[in-house]
Amino acid sequence: MKLSHCCFVIQKNMELLYFGPIDISSLEEDYDVKIQLNGKTIRLDLNFEQTQMSKQQLAIIERFLENISSFNEQNATFIENDFNDEEGQVKEYLSFHIEELGDDFLGQLKIDKDASDKEQQLLGKLELVRVGLYPDGKYGTEYFAVFDYTLNRDLSDELIVVKTDNEGHLDHIAWES
Repeated sequence: MKLSHCCFVIQKNMELLYFGPIDISSLEEDYDVKIQLNGKTIRLDLNFEQTQMSKQQLAIIERFLENISSFNEQNATFIENDFNDEEGQVKEYLSFHIEELGDDFLGQLKIDKDASDKEQQLLGKLELVRVGLYPDGKYGTEYFAVFDYTLNRDLSDELIVVKTDNEGHLDHIAWES
């Protein structure tokens, strides 16, 4: 009886939502695309420390990408909760913009400079501009994703950053530039 040898083909190129084919056996350091989310263009980047990943890791990334819109909605609640917290970063961020950038800035965002709720109105103007994924801890990150929000990227480089795990659970919120 003669045995035939079977060859196993290892699938290296895997299709990833938004990014297209990715060779999971020879990863690049980063991948960067622009996507439409709720009628706005945002930057989406994927950052790797390692040069390989498993199909299971790819599935985790894919699941996260499929839920970006839901996570963005969920982040609005995280941001509002932080705004209402005396120790939070969001109110301080908004106050900074009111004090430092002044009436012209408020006018460009269509906020009445004499309104008593300027911070609350500004809160509603925060918009997502970038989502960065760090599935294997590149740069020593302890979180999976970073959502960058700004009032107006043309007028300010200051960001409210929501950092989450791979299931969208809040790690922390930071004010960064």
